[in-house]
Amino acid sequence: MTNDELIAKLKTIVQPYIQDEEAFKTLNEDTDFINDLKINSANLVDVILDVEDEFDIRIENDDMEKMISVKAAMDIVNEKLATK
Repeated sequence: MTNDELIAKLKTIVQPYIQDEEAFKTLNEDTDFINDLKINSANLVDVILDVEDEFDIRIENDDMEKMISVKAAMDIVNEKLATK
């Protein structure tokens, strides 16, 4: 899966939870889920669960704590997919 494909999937996953439309329109690897998209911590858990379902992976608690940006999410998803 290319980075663009992964970003597109992540964008679809986070869309229901965002609070900042402008930041969402320019979502890229450097976008922070909390600071840029204004996703609260409870919804961030929903995002992580949706990511697990979408990619059929299991994200451990240590990884969840790191998953606060698009880049971090991409790294974790790619790592998990590589070990499947």
